[in-house]
Amino acid sequence: MTTIRQPAVAGTFYPARPDELRRMVHEFIDTAVSLPPLSSPPKAIIAPHAGYIYSGPIAGAAYAAIRPLTGQIQRVVLLGPAHTMPVRGLAAPDAAAFRTPLGEVPLDRAALATILALPQVQINDAAHGREHGLEVHLPFLQMVLGAFKLVPLVVGDVTSEEVTAVLDLLWGGPETLIVISSDLSHYQDYATAQALDLATAQAIEQLNPAGLGRESACGRLPIQGLLLAAQQRHLTAHRLDLRSSGDTAGRKDRVVGYGAWALTAYSL
Repeated sequence: MTTIRQPAVAGTFYPARPDELRRMVHEFIDTAVSLPPLSSPPKAIIAPHAGYIYSGPIAGAAYAAIRPLTGQIQRVVLLGPAHTMPVRGLAAPDAAAFRTPLGEVPLDRAALATILALPQVQINDAAHGREHGLEVHLPFLQMVLGAFKLVPLVVGDVTSEEVTAVLDLLWGGPETLIVISSDLSHYQDYATAQALDLATAQAIEQLNPAGLGRESACGRLPIQGLLLAAQQRHLTAHRLDLRSSGDTAGRKDRVVGYGAWALTAYSL
């Protein structure tokens, strides 16, 4: 297999020049909101996927939290919602690697073969071709983790239980990191977005999938699947940042919400 998925949003959502991209990602991580250290390494993170000028500072908090895992993580399971076309189930790519301006990330074809045995997972390259929701995380992962294999899945019309079943097969041990890509509320005024996003944050931190509605997050379904898995494994969700485009680079009358969380095996 020699197919390489080419970057679709380099030069629009994030810089296409490697040196500029490295500088920007470094800055987002190095200037992330300072929090007490987590008592155990994150097993999973939730982070946003908008253009870097809008959501990069919030994503930086999630990726700052996994810096201690450099050299440990061998596989990243990356799930995010479908933005460019309708998708039934979870869409896996038929590719050997995903490319960014920072180089190629090889796919874990063995892991993908394992989950393709589930009826809710199908090969669908078209779902990945122009999808930004997964791609924007790759430079962060490359900068923080170095070498790793990727399991990228676009999540469409699926139940949270079906997402959890996929995560169960891919959960692995300390070598595997799960990343859920999601923005929060969309195109509300600043105050309304704050209220909606706070409710979403509380549902995530309570590991309460039922607390997430359609307006909570565009990645509601993959988040709910993760929360169900987290319940079963007694994880704790730690809020790392919660802001909106009105706090970063956008106007305040029509904002998109962003949040970052780390899920660990133990509470602080």
